[in-house]
Amino acid sequence: MSTKFESSVREIPYAQERVYAVLSDLNNLERIKDKIPADKEFGISFNSNQLTIHANMVGDICFEIVEREEYKTIKFASVKSPIPINIWIQLLPITANSCKMKLTLKAELNPFIKGMVQKPLQEAIEKIATLLQHINYEA
Repeated sequence: MSTKFESSVREIPYAQERVYAVLSDLNNLERIKDKIPADKEFGISFNSNQLTIHANMVGDICFEIVEREEYKTIKFASVKSPIPINIWIQLLPITANSCKMKLTLKAELNPFIKGMVQKPLQEAIEKIATLLQHINYEA
């Protein structure tokens, strides 16, 4: 059963094209690595197209960019995960120097698992949105 989680819409004080350029190349995550809490149970590694989250409780979860729609959307799919997950980042212009962003996560969850992970997944998508909202998107 497919379940969808959406972040609130966030305003980013940078041009849509600039935000897209940064987020569509995962090597740019280096910019936010210091903002991710240092924790023994969590770590990340990445290249331009893949992000791997190292979590002791569930093992590695790997996401890959599967589609880029220039300046508008970046879609990810899990390639290594206990459950199928898709995430997409949507960007829309507000002005020449600002845009809005929304994150959506879609996961295949049975009713039992959904009850256990619904709240943590919604909180996670909001935390990721906050993190992406506060990146310095300057060149």
